[in-house]
Amino acid sequence: MSGIDAPERGRTGAETLDGARMAVLSHRFEAIVRRMSNTLARSGRSGVLNTARDFSCCVLTASGEVLMTGDSPPIHVMGGPDLQAKSMLEFYPRVRAGDAFLHNSPYHGNTHAADHSVLVPVVDDHGVHRYTVLAKAHQADCGNSVPTTYMAGARDVYEEGALIFPVVRVQDAYADCEDVLRMCEMRIRVPDQWRGDYLAVLGSARIGERALLQLADEVGWDALDHFAHDWLDYGEARMETAIRALPAGTATTTTRHDPFPRVPDGVPVQATVTVRPDDGMIDVDLRDNPDCVPSGLNLSEAASRTAALIGVFNSIDHTVPHNQGSFRRVRVHLRENCVVGVTRHPFSCSAATTNLANRVGNIVQRALAEIGDGMGLAEVGSGMSPSEAVVSGVDRRTDVPVPFVNQIFTGPNGGAAGPACDGWLTMSDLGSGGTLLLDSVEIDELKQPIVIHRRHLAHDTEGAGRHRGAPGLEVEYGPVGGELEAIYANDGSINPMAGARGGHSGAPSAQFKRDRDGTLHEVDICGPVRVEEGETLVARTSGGGGYGPPEARPPEEVARDVREQWISEQRAREVYRVALDARQHPDTAATALLRGDGSRTDTG
Repeated sequence: MSGIDAPERGRTGAETLDGARMAVLSHRFEAIVRRMSNTLARSGRSGVLNTARDFSCCVLTASGEVLMTGDSPPIHVMGGPDLQAKSMLEFYPRVRAGDAFLHNSPYHGNTHAADHSVLVPVVDDHGVHRYTVLAKAHQADCGNSVPTTYMAGARDVYEEGALIFPVVRVQDAYADCEDVLRMCEMRIRVPDQWRGDYLAVLGSARIGERALLQLADEVGWDALDHFAHDWLDYGEARMETAIRALPAGTATTTTRHDPFPRVPDGVPVQATVTVRPDDGMIDVDLRDNPDCVPSGLNLSEAASRTAALIGVFNSIDHTVPHNQGSFRRVRVHLRENCVVGVTRHPFSCSAATTNLANRVGNIVQRALAEIGDGMGLAEVGSGMSPSEAVVSGVDRRTDVPVPFVNQIFTGPNGGAAGPACDGWLTMSDLGSGGTLLLDSVEIDELKQPIVIHRRHLAHDTEGAGRHRGAPGLEVEYGPVGGELEAIYANDGSINPMAGARGGHSGAPSAQFKRDRDGTLHEVDICGPVRVEEGETLVARTSGGGGYGPPEARPPEEVARDVREQWISEQRAREVYRVALDARQHPDTAATALLRGDGSRTDTG
């Protein structure tokens, strides 16, 4: 079965929505999620929300199945909202209209403590729980022992220090539970900013609740229930069809996270991916990996599952719906007490949405590339560079100095090359999937006492290949009127992001501090770094890996890259084996000689 008829399996004609009605309702649900997202973007107080848009919204069935995700960072919505919704029902088997629950526990289905979710059960006039809406927002500060939401060096959750809310009721009968909110304001460094962000997330969820109730008044709960069943079956049927078109095979790929505090040798990671087209299934096995480490790098169950799913969905037909039905066709095998598995309390998962999650998703999509040409991807640039640091300090630009904490997004990593195109320039990392926005220089300088001195593409940093990875960026910024602290966790400086099917790795990331006299000093790949007025931080982000051998890239495309200053003429000759004439167009004879003599100088 394929197309719109697929959901009719196991349903009578009277119970199944026709294709046109299902298409209309799917767009109505998409519109609800979009309204939720617009509410959060317009009302969020911190720059991480209203500028970078590091948030997500989704609708789930009453039983906790992901129904509609909208334009959300995939690390937020593909393998965790269902776990969060089920935890809600475990703690509160009988939810009521007017309930709202704050949830950020990585031990109960959330990604990491910095992602504050508000879950609102949608309850009909008879008290029946029909759906759940979820709004999730990354926080500028979540109560950690140091001013960051990515505490990669934390030995455990106690040293991490974050406030943990394992499905805590924050509204009862639509009224705030003020005692919980007071606890947050006493522990969070920018309480007014946090209160504004909390109201934005709560308002987003309430908008979703109201819109679903209005839609039910219009078409009836039975029609919505039939839609939900059919939409999930449709997602599963589309995913099954996509997998059946893939070649069968198994591949095991490996990677290694850079050395960090308390993991001096780094963290080795491997994934075994098996495509079973006859069964319409893909298996991702992450069990053969190290136990949890005394660091904030451990992945929560939600982050482990989601990272694997992202690697798969990046490698198939992009029109397959991202819902619980399509997720059924991918089995992610995890084990307890595994650094990329199911982390249990009190191991820290502070950086679970970024570093090792990127590594997992990258090796999954690279494994798919090994199984067959024309599928999978190289590796997306990784690392929480100083260009995406959490910056904090005291803003002295006003009569009354005030503390500030915010994550800035001034420079993303390079996207991975694939079988059909070059890497996406602003993908940022695997978990955000290009949904986060690059900060405006002017807005960042207004919101924080910083000056961004330069931001530009880094020359010759792309992963060379038949299709090239996107280059990294170079960013330089410093404080105004005092000092700032920048905390980051920059993987990819030592172990760069690999190419696929003969493609080269992207250039490694790097980080420096520039003294007042202009001297550059390399700084640790894992912050914090204190920067005084007159000093600057300099960051180069990771380049994405290339796909296919560089010498297979058409010479005219290489020449255009040189003319547009993505790469140098020397790199074109030494890596891509393309010679150029005086006008920087391909020299056909010289290129044929370079590509036909069997030699290869690899500087990628």
